[in-house]
Amino acid sequence: MTPSQKRPMQHIDRKSLYTSLESRIRYLHSFLDFGPNDIEALTSGAKYIQALIPAVVNIVYKKLLQYDITARAFQTRSTAFEGPMDDIPDEDSPQILHRKQFLRAYLKKLCSDPTRMEFWEYLDKVGMMHTGIGRTHPLHIEYIHIGAGLAVIQDILTEAILSHPRLHMSRKIAIVKALGKVIWIQNDLFTKWYVHDGEEFTDGMDFGEIEKEGWLHGKKVLESDSDGEGAEKKANGVSPPSPSHGKGGGVCPFTGMAAGVENLKIGGDAAKRDDDAKSDVTEKGAPQ
Repeated sequence: MTPSQKRPMQHIDRKSLYTSLESRIRYLHSFLDFGPNDIEALTSGAKYIQALIPAVVNIVYKKLLQYDITARAFQTRSTAFEGPMDDIPDEDSPQILHRKQFLRAYLKKLCSDPTRMEFWEYLDKVGMMHTGIGRTHPLHIEYIHIGAGLAVIQDILTEAILSHPRLHMSRKIAIVKALGKVIWIQNDLFTKWYVHDGEEFTDGMDFGEIEKEGWLHGKKVLESDSDGEGAEKKANGVSPPSPSHGKGGGVCPFTGMAAGVENLKIGGDAAKRDDDAKSDVTEKGAPQ
């Protein structure tokens, strides 16, 4: 790139990054080049991502229950769960089945419309609640475990997508890149509640009222767990599969989102869909 082709330096107001979530998201989108190309990739890969959710949930909770330091979080009663609790939780404990339901709903939420501010507001609230803010029964999860958990989720999804036998490599790369950006923005929306950066701007700020898990601004934003116990049984014991082996339900509603980010000036061409996109929908074993 010659000097005449360089982009002009943009001004970012530091205070706004800590006092305005919309400004923070706009900056992250710009820095990560999250735009129409990524929406296109998420659209084409939605059914594969959705099919992986039951397996991802089981693998994540197997991992969390391998260590006493992460398992002990499930010995604390959460806001929403009022049922019986096992003193030493395992994968079939009532509190673990309840948490799996929320993780499934959360992963489905990641398959909703990222061009709407509500999408990022909920991801920000998820970060806040893990520090004990906005909960009837405060629960503080140390960030080291948050970061490791997100890494496990990204690792499972990346391997499964890159191992898919029918997707062209260009599509695999585009899907992995788009998912990675969403996960890393979620990581930032966790981290902002743990670090002290910008505290001079946020002292005394009102972070809103206590709400139930899955609610935002008095409205339910997480879908009910339609998979239920059936998904648990199907996914039990599954190692990271390729998306074509999954039995997911429904397709993430990404269609039509690209128009919502047209104002982002992102370089590069959108990932091209391959001819196998249509055939994948009808092939035996593809998610319905």
